[in-house]
Amino acid sequence: MSAIPQEGDLVQEAEVVWLEDTEDLDYVRQALDKVSTRKGKPRYERDGRMIGYSNLAPNAPRSADSGLFARRTFYLLPHDRPNRPDDPECPYRVGSPLEAIDPRTVQAGKTGTKTPRSQATGEIAPARS
Repeated sequence: MSAIPQEGDLVQEAEVVWLEDTEDLDYVRQALDKVSTRKGKPRYERDGRMIGYSNLAPNAPRSADSGLFARRTFYLLPHDRPNRPDDPECPYRVGSPLEAIDPRTVQAGKTGTKTPRSQATGEIAPARS
């Protein structure tokens, strides 16, 4: 199961772990996945590559309906702009997918946001503090 995270879905997040340096990535996709563990690198079963994930607090509860934990995964698909920055045929030369956010806006417990950088409008958003 995967969904676009909402603020209320992230209250049990303890940290965000990046597997790659995100400084040069205009955007990453984020999804809320149901997994069997609270922390550690979750299984990744999408095309493309995992860029990061969230770890939950030690006391984070399991979902009542599935018995699994809801954790964020950050990823890029093969056709995403950060993978093909100079390709004029890239489908996201301007704009970004619905679930895409600027990785510089990501914090544990907070959904990331779109910025001029993630939308490729030519403006540069300030780095997170």
